[in-house]
Amino acid sequence: MSTQLNHTIVWCRDKQTSANYLADILGLPAPEPFGPMLIVQLDNGVALDFSDNDPPIAPQPYAFLIGDRDSAAVSARLQARHQPWWADPGKQRANEINDYGGGRRGYFDDPGGHLLGGMTRA
Repeated sequence: MSTQLNHTIVWCRDKQTSANYLADILGLPAPEPFGPMLIVQLDNGVALDFSDNDPPIAPQPYAFLIGDRDSAAVSARLQARHQPWWADPGKQRANEINDYGGGRRGYFDDPGGHLLGGMTRA
């Protein structure tokens, strides 16, 4: 058996808000409860387990490889929410898309302060 990432815990202030946000923005199925957590299942079998925690919560970056069509849908969802996004994880190039490596990359904040990124090429 090869070694693969199975899941990671995403600490947040409000697991319902954060898990629903991610599933909605990325066009994924609704989160499922598992014990005290809410699970967002990704297409490659990896799960993000959202769990409430008391502040301070250290912001973490999470990057998602998505298809070209899905990338356009994610951009449309962010625009519909009037949510800022950036071409870079340092948040210097607002409302731009990064074409590094021949794909499209964009970064945005989730409700809990984590930095999310979507890219069409790894």
